[in-house]
Amino acid sequence: MMPHQAVMNRIWCETVLEELTRFGVTEVCIAPGSRSTPLTLEADLNPKLNIHTHFDERGLGFLALGMAKASKRPVAIIVTSGTAVANLLPAIAEAKLTGEKLVVLSADRPQQLVGCGANQAIEQRGLFSNHVTRELSLPSPSEQVSLNWLLTSVDDVLHQQARIGSAVHINCPFPEPLYSDEDKTLFQDYQDSVNRWKEGSDCYTRKSVGQRNHLAHDDLFTRKGLIVIGSVCRHDAINVLEFAAKLGWPVLCDPQSGVSSDWAHYDLWLQNLGVFPQHQAILNQCDVILQFGSRVISKRLNQWLEAHLSDSRCDYYFIDPSEDRNNQAHLNQIHYVAPISDWLHAQLNGLQHSQAEIEPVHLGWADALTPLSHNVARQADRFLVQGDRLTELSLAYSLGSINDSIEKDVSLFFGNSLFIRLVDMFSALNQRDVYTNRGASGIDGLIATASGVLRETERPLLMFIGDTSLLYDLNSLALLTHQKVPMVIVVTNNDGGAIFDLLPVPEEQKKALYQMPHGYQFDYAAKQFGLAYDRPTTLSQCVESVTRHLTKGSGALIVEVLTTPGEASNQLKEFQKIIHAA
Repeated sequence: MMPHQAVMNRIWCETVLEELTRFGVTEVCIAPGSRSTPLTLEADLNPKLNIHTHFDERGLGFLALGMAKASKRPVAIIVTSGTAVANLLPAIAEAKLTGEKLVVLSADRPQQLVGCGANQAIEQRGLFSNHVTRELSLPSPSEQVSLNWLLTSVDDVLHQQARIGSAVHINCPFPEPLYSDEDKTLFQDYQDSVNRWKEGSDCYTRKSVGQRNHLAHDDLFTRKGLIVIGSVCRHDAINVLEFAAKLGWPVLCDPQSGVSSDWAHYDLWLQNLGVFPQHQAILNQCDVILQFGSRVISKRLNQWLEAHLSDSRCDYYFIDPSEDRNNQAHLNQIHYVAPISDWLHAQLNGLQHSQAEIEPVHLGWADALTPLSHNVARQADRFLVQGDRLTELSLAYSLGSINDSIEKDVSLFFGNSLFIRLVDMFSALNQRDVYTNRGASGIDGLIATASGVLRETERPLLMFIGDTSLLYDLNSLALLTHQKVPMVIVVTNNDGGAIFDLLPVPEEQKKALYQMPHGYQFDYAAKQFGLAYDRPTTLSQCVESVTRHLTKGSGALIVEVLTTPGEASNQLKEFQKIIHAA
């Protein structure tokens, strides 16, 4: 054992955490543990870092994910050794697919204590496999390894994360003792090698990456194009809508974009397009598709894209700042790796330089499709809203009116249950910030992720989640106990996995092996964690409860919407028949 090992552990942790702040980290999420003591105490001492704690590492990972999602900055996570680290995998897998920057600092036993029967020691190196952008397995802190090496090694990982995104894993093995009152000046000469870095505010090593030029397409104004807006931020979505208006093209907006258009409810009318040959013929004229952002929810839209791009000479441009491949049908695609606002600016700037003004040749070429959208809205008014009946479909359709009645600073968070698909079919959002976990589309950690968004934005949040998802993340309600910013969690309780009603699972095993009815309700869960609770029985009561709390309330409110198992799928089938007939 090295003399004064506890002090050396602390010096390394101070150095690593200070460098993280220079890469933009301000928030650190910490779970309890002894082996992680050097990291925890140094994080607490650093005035540039804000500390967030949770007793459940699985929820802690998703809390950090939500904060990174809302801030667009890296968020650090500190956990102790053993299965505590493994519990972070679901959040890391999600971040790999959606790009949020998580910096996992896992405490570990020294390597000589792994694989020999020592307590709480598992093989943590490589634990996250290819779900992380980079991994750095540090040696145990020692005078034999310079702080200069430590900084360049950490920088190498963080620079790659800055460019590519997603999570990185820094594994930190700490020999005992872990606790000491000794002063760090015991190793002053050792620390002096990085004095210049300490005195500054920049990261230890710096990199300069050149800007790419993005081709401007003058011919867009001469073509019949269609725009798809996927999971993008509200600012980008609004800019895309303005660009589409200049072109005179139709726009299909995913709910994650937070905006809508005159071609809303496309998931429903695309299903019936074959019934209307004249409308099918119009849509088939499309000869270029621009897709901004990924993770499109609508299965019907994805199916149409694949069919049309496979059977025509239509060009397909995908614009997204991530280098990741988002092309599930493996279509002939041009991917512009660029910030959406930069790409749009390049198009408009190139147009202005090439010609003073170009009038779009096919302005409004697909306006004849908008009656399909209006027809869905008319039929929904008659079928879903009249009678004030509270169902999942009526609630999804009424989200449009809720959207119009709450302040613009209220954000939305959608879980991965049946309800988000109903929102895709029935809702029309108007310039709203929307958050989801649609990378791996898991049902775990949704409450924790939403609480991270709430902490970062400090703006009211309206969340929709399924009953099984809420059961899965019940521990994370503890993150909302002392929260003062208004939040409403609408849980649609259909007693199990209603999504399987829409899938061709074996009927005889559907209930027992897929839906898994539980028989639980959430009033006592709300009481357990000190949250407000309401169980409306009519649609108007539900809308009133939600809007009242977001406008005048404080803290979190759980609104439980009880529905009959199978009701949503039966009602949806009935509504589709009405649309088909209309």
